[in-house]
Amino acid sequence: MKNVYIVDAVRTPTGRYNGGLASVRPDDLAAHTIRELLIRVPQLDPARIADVYLGNANGAGEENRNVGRMAALLAGLPTSVPGVTVNRLCASGLEAVIQAARAIAVGDASIAVAGGVESMTRAPYVLPKNDRPFPAGHAELYSTTLGWRMVNPEMPPQWTIPLGESAELIADKHSISRARQDEFALHSHRKAARAQAQGLFDAELTPVPVRQRKGDPRLFAADECVRPDASLEAMAKLRPSFRSGSEARGGSPRPEAGGGTVTAGNASPLNDGAAALLLADEEGLKATGREPLARVSATGVSAIDPDYFGLAPVEAVHRALAKAGRTFADLDVLELNEAFAAQVLGCVAEWPEFDPAILNPQGGAIALGHPLGASGARLAGTVAHQLARRGSGTGIATLCVGVGQGLALVLER
Repeated sequence: MKNVYIVDAVRTPTGRYNGGLASVRPDDLAAHTIRELLIRVPQLDPARIADVYLGNANGAGEENRNVGRMAALLAGLPTSVPGVTVNRLCASGLEAVIQAARAIAVGDASIAVAGGVESMTRAPYVLPKNDRPFPAGHAELYSTTLGWRMVNPEMPPQWTIPLGESAELIADKHSISRARQDEFALHSHRKAARAQAQGLFDAELTPVPVRQRKGDPRLFAADECVRPDASLEAMAKLRPSFRSGSEARGGSPRPEAGGGTVTAGNASPLNDGAAALLLADEEGLKATGREPLARVSATGVSAIDPDYFGLAPVEAVHRALAKAGRTFADLDVLELNEAFAAQVLGCVAEWPEFDPAILNPQGGAIALGHPLGASGARLAGTVAHQLARRGSGTGIATLCVGVGQGLALVLER
């Protein structure tokens, strides 16, 4: 097996739902990150890229079913460079990175691009086809922005509950109060704001020119959801999003009656964004003329009951560490996607040997955003850049996945 290196990693700033990137198509977002990668490695002949792997969770609209190929063409890659789209829902971007790394490791490729994209703002409504022509009744539109749609009636109902209700179940299981969730969310915003102020995201960000009706394009240059002014007082005023119960407000302990604790403040928002990484083996690395950010060490994937999907990273990380011959004590950073504060705190509760001080040191998705198909690639790139700044070390990127899966990637330098 060949060594696989991450040569560089870029991402767009993350836009809020109907925010700064709302007018930009997802295929254009993805193409922008690929172009930026090529600008950063001018020595590389783009024709040497063996394949483009792109993660995408929805794929129902402007992604045109295979946004990987579309983005490669829009980015100006030679038509001889293929492109494929992969889908592991929220971990699609990380799945793309892993598939590209696997192809390089076994010798099927020497250089590859991997990443992910999602425009949750531009996700369309879909209308199912009728099972008979010209029905007299009404038809139902489904939003493809997030969550279940057109559920198979054979699926057990407890498996198809809303994602936020799954987070509530995790909070029940581990007795995670509303106060703890809000406090975690506050720290995510504070860490992200501090990282922005210190320029820690600069190496991975590529600003996006956004066309205006008049005049020159506006440059979208910073993550849009980070709130430096976030406070526990403001968060305490938010109502639970998935369970009713005013007794759960105000940071009080979790009520036995089952009042809600998951709110818009302690959950990740809806977002738009894209990320891309350049991967290579030893020979491909020479063709780029670059020192790599990090080396791919191991991967892990796991699955559990869908209604507790947020806890799936627990086993995925254990498997990845075992393959890498590492333990939690060897880690310098662990980036766990913050779909919900309850989900992250639940995973940490099941890693008693893990030091939470190395968790998401630059903030997580609660502050930075979670553009589904892009998040996994964003996490991998963020870990790689952190290891490069350190000069050495070991890090993990991991995500929970709706319907009960977890995915993890170990990087070393």
